[in-house]
Amino acid sequence: MYIDTHTHLYHKQFDTDRAEMVRRASDAGVHKLFLPNIDSTSVEAMHAMCDEYPDLCFPMMGLHPCSVGEDPSRDLAEVERLLGTGRYWAVGEIGIDLYWDKTWIEQQKDAFRQQVRWAKELALPVVIHCRDSFEETLAIVEEENDEDLTGVFHCFTGTEEDAHRIIDLGGFMLGIGGVITYPKSGLAETMAKVGAGRCVLETDSPYLAPVPFRGKRNESAYIPHIAETLAAAVGITVEEVARITTANAEQLFAE
Repeated sequence: MYIDTHTHLYHKQFDTDRAEMVRRASDAGVHKLFLPNIDSTSVEAMHAMCDEYPDLCFPMMGLHPCSVGEDPSRDLAEVERLLGTGRYWAVGEIGIDLYWDKTWIEQQKDAFRQQVRWAKELALPVVIHCRDSFEETLAIVEEENDEDLTGVFHCFTGTEEDAHRIIDLGGFMLGIGGVITYPKSGLAETMAKVGAGRCVLETDSPYLAPVPFRGKRNESAYIPHIAETLAAAVGITVEEVARITTANAEQLFAE
């Protein structure tokens, strides 16, 4: 049995076949789906999916760094209000993204730090997006880190050193997705050295589909392809990868 720890299944790309997609995920052995929020425009669709599949879909709440502009105070206030309802399993996805635009980097840092602090207050894990910003993101996590802070570095694609810096924080996991199946990514080689002990599986659907679906719409039913590549990289069975990553996810998202 698998858990997809990061999937945007409420996305409009699934509007025509959402029920079938959910069925395919179940048939593939994926029995829990954790849905990260993006911003105020994604909340309604995310809630609707979690209401329709309450035993399968589990929502997060956060403000994505790409949605942070010059003044994110109103958006952050709404995140804080929603987090106060107690409905959510994590604060996410949050972080810093310097790939698309560096204009609001200071606002991104401030928004990230604030949401990390809310997560600690609420005893919730954080789900971290750090595209082209590993050093900036890790610096804030290290500053805020304590026994109450846990989480996952979503879409981990870093080096062996990066992995150990995350693991050394104490309460964090590596989110392994479709990138590990890309031959030129080097992630399989990295994970061969790091091992699977602190990993969780994710798809980031509808993005980053694994081989042999690369370039197409991703979905949670493809988790086994990610698990197979991770298993081959670290030299253990797929069943062992499923056991380790499911236990890690259940620990991370514990009530």
